[in-house]
Amino acid sequence: MLNGRWDVVRLVVFAVSVTAKFIEPSGPRSSLLSMADAPTRLPCYYQAESHEKVVQVTWSKLLKNGTKDHIITVHFVDGHTAFGQYSNRVKMESKDPMDNSALLIPITRQSDEGVYTCHIATYPLGNFERKITLTVWKLPLSSVYPEVMVEGQSFRLAAACRAAGHPRPRLTWDTDLTGRVDEREGDEGSASTYFLLHPLRSMNGKRLDCLVWHPGLEQPMRLKNTLEVHYPPDASITSKFDDLYVGLQDLELTCVGGGNPAADNITWTWSGGDLPEGVTASGGRLKFGRGLYLNDSGVYQCVAVNAVGVSKTEFLLTVAAKSRGILISAENLYLIVFGSLAGAAVMVLIMILLLVNRHHRRKNKRLEQELNEKTIEINSFSRQASLRRLNSVSSDPRSEAEDYGMLRVDSRIKNSQISMERPIYKGSQSTLGGRWGHADVVDVDELGRPVVWGNGRESLRVADLDAERRRRVESYVKSSNMSLDSGLPSSLVPLKVQPDNSIGARNPKQELVGGGDSPSEGDWVLPAPPPPEGPDDSNSVYQLSEALTNHFYYSNGLLRPLPHSKAILLQPQSQVI
Repeated sequence: MLNGRWDVVRLVVFAVSVTAKFIEPSGPRSSLLSMADAPTRLPCYYQAESHEKVVQVTWSKLLKNGTKDHIITVHFVDGHTAFGQYSNRVKMESKDPMDNSALLIPITRQSDEGVYTCHIATYPLGNFERKITLTVWKLPLSSVYPEVMVEGQSFRLAAACRAAGHPRPRLTWDTDLTGRVDEREGDEGSASTYFLLHPLRSMNGKRLDCLVWHPGLEQPMRLKNTLEVHYPPDASITSKFDDLYVGLQDLELTCVGGGNPAADNITWTWSGGDLPEGVTASGGRLKFGRGLYLNDSGVYQCVAVNAVGVSKTEFLLTVAAKSRGILISAENLYLIVFGSLAGAAVMVLIMILLLVNRHHRRKNKRLEQELNEKTIEINSFSRQASLRRLNSVSSDPRSEAEDYGMLRVDSRIKNSQISMERPIYKGSQSTLGGRWGHADVVDVDELGRPVVWGNGRESLRVADLDAERRRRVESYVKSSNMSLDSGLPSSLVPLKVQPDNSIGARNPKQELVGGGDSPSEGDWVLPAPPPPEGPDDSNSVYQLSEALTNHFYYSNGLLRPLPHSKAILLQPQSQVI
């Protein structure tokens, strides 16, 4: 019976413990980060139930050996008690620790880092606790230590940078100098870096900064530093006057020692002995308190001394009897005049070249335009001539040329005249030539009819027609593709015809060589008439008729050229010359 009651109590306690909860920290274990020398708050807030009461709060720290170090205890009746080293360093955040049990450390130390436990004792539910791991970061304490170097020394340390923090910081150098870097790590989060180089005077004043990197810093901390290199002076003497002549006032020579550190001792000497009368030296200045004399000429020496070395320099002072200002001005004037003339000449030459170039470009452009126009005109003439030649040899019966018609008329008239004189057609029905003439001497026209020739007034008309015919034939020969301009052999061009004493028509088929438009069985050839015995006009008519007979034949109402072995006949509808 008793065991049953304890079981009921355990169940009630378990149910109540489940309903009880921590507001903060929410989990049984949590982590917290803090900085050294800054305040730290360790949260612990337990929310009790209405029937529950917090009776005691205890804070403790887990040591490295596994034991606990009690920090503070707070009882709801007896109050709070701090232990050992924490008595003056910690306190409860709230005036009612039973409600808010957070612990405050006003000044955090590096040694405060560790694991803290917040223990809550309640009635009647028992004890509850939360563990908090505290990490304390310490911002680095850093410094840079420059070294004074002297020109000419061996490879050595130029600067050192050290820093200590938690966690250990990282150190780098920011510089344009060329050198070697050595890094070292020490105890308790310390780090060091060293920069070594060979010193030169050109390195003096160069940047050599140390950068400190730490997770507690938003950006690296820069420790500014400049390299310092000491070197001996490099003295030099200057003067504001270039023209030194007798009587020149306020002459002053300045000696610049240079060096690092600056020369602290500058002395003047004169090659003639002591400084001339009226000349005073004050540090780096040598002042002439009077006008210059001729005997002030000589070598003046400046000696500069610093902690590193000594430097000497000389200045040759030459005093002239007269000033060179006027001469120099005249020379400058001559130079200006000559320079102006030379510049004007160059400008004129450039303008001439530009004008000549422009003229030649315009001329070339005009010639090019004229050449293009001539080319277009020649091409146009060539096309027109080719079209004329093409039309002159057209084989279309419907578009027969006028010259062919005239040739047929001339041939008809010629054959008619010949038939009047000599009837040579056997079985001719002409009343002028007899019923039957000689078969070898009868002429017929292109239709196969006997030719009838007239006389009297008709002979005059024939003469006029002969002149008109010669004109048309010459025009035809010039424009035809069988002319000399067409490129055909001279055998096809009827320039001059030798009389043929043979009687009867020539057979053109005996002269055909190769293909082409040769006379067929249905075509007939103009017969060659006998040479006339009349006047010169008749002789001309005969020669023209014979030329037409020897070089042309009649076919399908057209007068066609006879083929020749050396002839080159062009197809009128496929080629244009």
